[in-house]
Amino acid sequence: MGEGDNQSRNPAKNNGKKGTLKGEDQNQSRNPAKNNSKKRNVEGEDKNQSQNPEKSNSQKRKKVFPWGNYRNYYGYRIGQDLDEDPRLKVFRKEWFEGKDCLDIGCNNGRITIQIAKKFLCRSILGIDIDYNLVRDADQNLRKAVRLESSAKRPANASKLRTEDRPNGNLEHREEPKEVSREPSSSMEDRNLFDIVSFQTDNFVKSHHSPEKRYDTILCLSVAKWIQLNWGDDGLLTLFAKTWKMLRPGGVFVLEPQPWKSYESNRLVSETTAINYRNIMFRPEQFQEILLDKVGFRTVEDVTSELSGTKAGFNRPVLVFKK
Repeated sequence: MGEGDNQSRNPAKNNGKKGTLKGEDQNQSRNPAKNNSKKRNVEGEDKNQSQNPEKSNSQKRKKVFPWGNYRNYYGYRIGQDLDEDPRLKVFRKEWFEGKDCLDIGCNNGRITIQIAKKFLCRSILGIDIDYNLVRDADQNLRKAVRLESSAKRPANASKLRTEDRPNGNLEHREEPKEVSREPSSSMEDRNLFDIVSFQTDNFVKSHHSPEKRYDTILCLSVAKWIQLNWGDDGLLTLFAKTWKMLRPGGVFVLEPQPWKSYESNRLVSETTAINYRNIMFRPEQFQEILLDKVGFRTVEDVTSELSGTKAGFNRPVLVFKK
């Protein structure tokens, strides 16, 4: 009780303690820089990340494509100024017309769809290891079908003919259409959905039905990625499977990448770095392997006919026949 009396009798002493406590609060409130310093330290990283686009972009640049599965591959290979892939100019109709075809490493399906439309394939299957690219290919196919349907649609759904009737009435009736009994090879009479299909598949590792055969198989700028990811064994598997899946007289269209592009992409993953160091078969040896070891009869280099390709994509196009 004495202490309480002393505190009540000596307000200055009591206020001194309160003053000290209040002083800390007042100092904190009067010194917002000190208070905010901690907040700035905590928030600084988030603000710096949002205010430093170079740091954010550097993180984006770190994204790699270990299988060459670039989302915008045709965007920078062909560009927006060309409607058609320049390689189609050296492709020949007899390789595809009325034929069953396979496109290994189809990416977003752009060239697969163009081949089907231009060369009138009986069927063409595009496969890619990347599910997202196959989904993009399906979207591109739906878009192509919509554009084709709108182009086919006539201005009027049907032609109407007006005839004078004996009683003076007018009657509108639809013109009878002639139905051809002969099968047509024109793409105008075919649905792309019945010709083109896409699926996710690792060609080197997956099992393929021994009954399935193709007339033409394409492998365009894919061999490098197979070799970097699965080594020389993967490359030989690609070549052997291709030969086995082709019908007699079938065509294998190969576009190998140059060795210098292997060097550029060797570090995209630990696997590619290891396989790169162990590669024995270089692109200039592919022709000899396919003819002498795999069993193809002939090869034709159609590169000289190729024009309009972008810099960095001047690659040979080799056509092997079984």
